[in-house]
Amino acid sequence: MVAAGPHAIDGGLASELERRGHDLADTLWSARILADQPAEIRAVHESYIAAGARVIVTASYQVSRDGFAAAGRSSASADDALRSSVRIARDAVGGRGVLVAASVGPYGAILHDGSEYRGRYGVSRERLIDFHAERLRVLAEAGPDALAIETIPDVDEIDALLEALAEVPHLPAWLTVTCADPAHTSAGQPLAEVMVAGGESTQIVAVGVNCTAPDNVAGALGQLAAAGDLPLIAYPNAGGDWDPDRGWLGAAEGRAVDLIDEWCGMPRLALLGGCCGVGPQTIRQISDRFG
Repeated sequence: MVAAGPHAIDGGLASELERRGHDLADTLWSARILADQPAEIRAVHESYIAAGARVIVTASYQVSRDGFAAAGRSSASADDALRSSVRIARDAVGGRGVLVAASVGPYGAILHDGSEYRGRYGVSRERLIDFHAERLRVLAEAGPDALAIETIPDVDEIDALLEALAEVPHLPAWLTVTCADPAHTSAGQPLAEVMVAGGESTQIVAVGVNCTAPDNVAGALGQLAAAGDLPLIAYPNAGGDWDPDRGWLGAAEGRAVDLIDEWCGMPRLALLGGCCGVGPQTIRQISDRFG
């Protein structure tokens, strides 16, 4: 997917939109900006490219037919937004050799209750497969360089996702999970199970964690590294606790900065960046660290 790393990837999208003055307090979250103000999405991508990111993650995390329907929008408009997310990222990249990874967020993102940090949605495996497969097909048609299967809280959802992923066999993907602590997914399964699941798919090129507290990263990567041979990836948030009504509470981007050197020393680290609350300034520090 990229030349031998480690390399910097981008940081938080929604938190940067908020820093630019956007109110994301609705069910579509950043997907509303993607659909209605695409130039703002491009501006955030460009800020991360300028900071040295070698991989840009698209704004498709929150986009789904179900989510758009619940907000009074059509299924066709959801598919258009998925395609647009890839096109906008491509336009931002230009000819600079930066890769575009299409974000594939969890089913929990459409529930708007913090389920991406708990898992165990109470829906069938078939429901999860269908939900992810329809999005993956549209994203694959848009032509990203890779898929960013991210913020997944539950090994059961990973199982469903990997079955859906097999329907677009030409695309490589990375797989990152949220975790309850340095050894377990948000749903409580050992992180070793994530590496084992990723290793069973020929399309998964890296496994790791994202949108988890910075203090969890080193331990989580160690657990994953001990369970398999795939390269590792991490893009933590700025810490704090997620409240569905009030957003991130107690986040402090400086904690991620404090731990960059420790993370960069992890074996098999391929990609390092940030998630919610981590902005271009921190990505610049990561990029500079890699040279």
